[in-house]
Amino acid sequence: MPKKIRELKQILLKAGFYAESGKGSHTKWYHSLLSGVIVLSGKDSNDAKPYQEKDVKNAIDLLEEIKKQQEENHD
Repeated sequence: MPKKIRELKQILLKAGFYAESGKGSHTKWYHSLLSGVIVLSGKDSNDAKPYQEKDVKNAIDLLEEIKKQQEENHD
């Protein structure tokens, strides 16, 4: 069962992302450690598309890897 758009937004917020409004139902999500942007479209109550869930998962995985590398470099 797909996640709702609101769930993806909560995951991003919890991971330290911040949002800027785009056109219409689009929001752009940024994180200071990542150079890219995640764009989510749709109302909060809409089911997320598979690519949206994948984009969020990939961004969280990459962020965790960056944080892990930073911790290793500080040791």
